[in-house]
Amino acid sequence: MSSKKARAAAVAATGAIALLAITACAPGGGSAGPAAPTTVSDDVAAAGDVTLKLSDFWGSAEQDWIVSLIDQFEAKYPNVTIERTQEDWGQLTSTLNLQMQDAGGPDIATANNGWSSLGTLAKGNLVLNLDAYADLYGWNDSVPTTIARQNKFTTDFSKIGEGSWYSTPQARASLIGVYYNADLLTQLGIAVPKTLDDLETAAAAVKAAGQIPFNYSGLDGNTASLLGLQTVYGSEADINDFVYGDPDVTAAQTGLTKAATTLQKWNANGWLTPNFEGIDYQTSLADYLDGKGVFRFDYTGSLGLSGDQLNKFGYVQLPQAEGSTTVGVGAAPGAMVISAKCAHPDVAAAFLNFLMSKDASQKAADLGLVPALNDVTTPDVLSQRSEAAATATLDADDGYVPYFDWSSPTMLDILSQNTQLLLAGKTTPDDFSKAVDADRNAFLAG
Repeated sequence: MSSKKARAAAVAATGAIALLAITACAPGGGSAGPAAPTTVSDDVAAAGDVTLKLSDFWGSAEQDWIVSLIDQFEAKYPNVTIERTQEDWGQLTSTLNLQMQDAGGPDIATANNGWSSLGTLAKGNLVLNLDAYADLYGWNDSVPTTIARQNKFTTDFSKIGEGSWYSTPQARASLIGVYYNADLLTQLGIAVPKTLDDLETAAAAVKAAGQIPFNYSGLDGNTASLLGLQTVYGSEADINDFVYGDPDVTAAQTGLTKAATTLQKWNANGWLTPNFEGIDYQTSLADYLDGKGVFRFDYTGSLGLSGDQLNKFGYVQLPQAEGSTTVGVGAAPGAMVISAKCAHPDVAAAFLNFLMSKDASQKAADLGLVPALNDVTTPDVLSQRSEAAATATLDADDGYVPYFDWSSPTMLDILSQNTQLLLAGKTTPDDFSKAVDADRNAFLAG
């Protein structure tokens, strides 16, 4: 750890309470926002001594990635110090709009894409319009359209997925798919599934052998399985159109009803972790890494694999149930924003650009994460071979879709709550989709 890292700030619960005491109102979009930078520079060395505050929610290998890149950036520019604060994902995303209003808040932060976080920050004039930097660094040419649009809103904030840049991705990707414990599959004599039918056949065999087919947590409304299954049934076009605000597309058309029906069936079959209702995400993840469960739907990078684990766990991106294409949720693991209060936006933008560089991609691959934006050398281990194969398939099929909860400010709550209700037998797949439609349509109407 460098001396600069030793000065990194630590966030305590009292800090969040203090922020809540400063203001209890969410930002609105009615006032004139800060003008987008027009005169910008990539000359970081000429900026003088600069200290930037960074807040992110990354841990494990992801934390190693960002710390390494901070070290590299500071070594390249000795005049720059980046003070990093790590926060819990839920805490950061729920308080970031308040932190950005505070004079001592972060200069750079990881926001959640979509209306619930990034849209609120942008509409509230709390983060910078980054169009001038996109022109300076060539992001419109270097970042694939399917990824670039995840960081954009129109300046009147009537539409998501087009218009101006308000955040940037990083040189690594987060997908949703199925992880499998290769050792357990070998012990049970079960082949790695390649399709949904294969997966269900394997799950039945795992259950018959007295093992847990799907490691799952229900206490916090885990939606990874639901969204992973949705992309097996819904088309790339319909899911994108729904998330980006096409009122003519319904939730059922995106495959949500079929996904909910399948997840409900798996629960009835006893394929999910016993008593999952009382198990939180972190506990279930630790259990999975300890061999409790053969399969697990999750986000790439979330398992935090290292050492021997990299050859113990593999990854599958399931193809569509009908047809030959593959669709999958794919995005950068967080949207990088620059505070409207940042005194050195040129330096902050240079750091964001560095997080999209080939060096950043290679560091991700070296740490067992999924690289993006640049071609790099990937270590020859099972987890990364299989993740790279999934990425290549999605690239070839142009099958990336955004996270479904980006479609409204409250969609994540709707999905989480209704997933819990579905598995508790208190709602149906049809009513689940109707609740999603009602939430998204009310937001569009407003």
